[in-house]
Amino acid sequence: MIDELDLALVDALRVAPRAPWSRLAGPLGVDPATLSRRWARLTSDGDAWVTSYPSAERMGVGLTALVAVDCRADAVLAVAQTLAADPQTPTVEVVTGEADVMLTVAALEPGQVTAYVLDRIGKVPGVLRTRTAFVERTLREGSRWREGALDRSQQEAIGAGLGPSVETVPARGGALRRALDDRALLQALGADGRMPFAELAERTGLPATTVRRRVEELRRSGRLVLRCDASPRLNGHSVSTWLWLDVPVRELDAATHWLVELPAVRMCGVVAGATANVVVAVMTHQVADGRRIEAQLGSLFPAARVTARQVILRTTKLVGHLLDAEGRRIGHVPLDPWQNLSLA
Repeated sequence: MIDELDLALVDALRVAPRAPWSRLAGPLGVDPATLSRRWARLTSDGDAWVTSYPSAERMGVGLTALVAVDCRADAVLAVAQTLAADPQTPTVEVVTGEADVMLTVAALEPGQVTAYVLDRIGKVPGVLRTRTAFVERTLREGSRWREGALDRSQQEAIGAGLGPSVETVPARGGALRRALDDRALLQALGADGRMPFAELAERTGLPATTVRRRVEELRRSGRLVLRCDASPRLNGHSVSTWLWLDVPVRELDAATHWLVELPAVRMCGVVAGATANVVVAVMTHQVADGRRIEAQLGSLFPAARVTARQVILRTTKLVGHLLDAEGRRIGHVPLDPWQNLSLA
């Protein structure tokens, strides 16, 4: 049975994904052993998990693309499941609107996305058409979204002292070497962002002291993004919607600044290669709530227009984690955006 403590625990781990139970106990008002048992149950049931992924912007190498896929009516789920098995596709969603499936694709350079769309997606039986947009800038991403189960004082107590420091993004050559050096560590943390240092050392073959130092460096620099996700059982079966917006350049900064401050916005990015130049992922409790956000946007920025809306019907894969029809975690495919990376 899901209760308020489960919601608070998940939101606490959204603030501090690797925090020890002893640090969360005070703000949540329970003992560490209770939190440990709750988390063990949530993860065992597939209702919550902590994952991680590399930040292309902080790494200095890599990019993200959003690919809309049209399918035959009888092949939508088969296409989604086939593409969910691919390590270059972190997230796969079945959606409404003009497309049937939305993919988040990770790559090293634009040419890899082109090859992936043409050679991989284009050859999957049932695929009819694709449309690709590159994420030029990510202004807000999923790790910053909160359910709202904690008050401000609880969030501040849990998050005190956290936050990445400002570190210069390395040049391409150095970024490639870092990516190769940290690849095994990043993939292990992708499976379980709370994996103990001893287990990480065993998985990667590195000394535990080295693993601890590297993880701390990755987090401090912002190159490693940790996030806690949950099944619809915990978030009340919220409605997830992609909004594609065409915003005049003169209003782009002001409009996106307003969007990223909205509690309902889970992701916001500036995109290139589409009829829209801004994409927003919105989490609401009802479809009508999304309309209200659109109305507010139109009132503040009359020249902005919504070019497409896509309600997510089912998430097959979320940041590397495979989900069942109820949105529970049932497996993991290690993300490998640099699977063909080479220093040559």
